[in-house]
Amino acid sequence: MQQLLSAFGIDWRLLIAQAVNFGVVIGALWYFLYKPVLAMLAKRQEVIAKGVEDAAHAQAALAGADTEASARVAAADTEAERIVSAAREAGDAEKTRLLKEAEARAVAVAKDAEDRAKEVAARAKRESEKEITRLAILAAEKLLKKHYD
Repeated sequence: MQQLLSAFGIDWRLLIAQAVNFGVVIGALWYFLYKPVLAMLAKRQEVIAKGVEDAAHAQAALAGADTEASARVAAADTEAERIVSAAREAGDAEKTRLLKEAEARAVAVAKDAEDRAKEVAARAKRESEKEITRLAILAAEKLLKKHYD
């Protein structure tokens, strides 16, 4: 084997030294380059996986928020309809009350006007009676004066 190595010009001590150097370089590259690169890739993969997971959670939360917003809008619509209905009912009740009150006032005003008209008629009748009585007395005086003169 010694002859074979010397025939090709290979020095076995040099070959062993180169193998040791190659091993040291491989060890150094493994320790200083390969391990940190693998650690960085693993960390990067974790960050990407966390980002994908967070995006899935955000999408689920968004879907839940959309559902909740739709439910709240529906509840608000129902509440608004209830409020409008209650306001209409209150308005109708107030309208009815005001109409009854106005009718009662109209009846009271009509009765008051009728009472005043009766009072005016009675006063006019009394004044007419007074005037007729006065005129009758004057006529009687004239007749008596003519008759006694």
